[in-house]
Amino acid sequence: MRRLMEGEAYQLMGNAGFQLDGKALQMFQKSFLQVQSLLDHNRILINEINQNHDSKIPDNLSRNVGLIRELNNNIRRVVDLYSDLSSNLSKDVNSSESDSRLDAKALHKRIRPA
Repeated sequence: MRRLMEGEAYQLMGNAGFQLDGKALQMFQKSFLQVQSLLDHNRILINEINQNHDSKIPDNLSRNVGLIRELNNNIRRVVDLYSDLSSNLSKDVNSSESDSRLDAKALHKRIRPA
């Protein structure tokens, strides 16, 4: 999985029909970097869990208990990050749409003949 570059994030938001302010974009990027970091770490954990399982060595198998707990906690954190991101993005989109409607109403009032 490749990471979004800054220009791609702007393009992604533009293609969705709304713009994010600088603060919202930073939050968006920070969340995705955290998610990507957790997913990268999970990949390492899964590889180690698989190696331990394949080895059938009792110490390695018992180590897997802690690794699987860590993996599950990381998955919960990813879900929480996506949930927070979704909620914040939804608020920003709704705010942006509300601002657009207000701008359209103001423009309509200015154009209306007297």
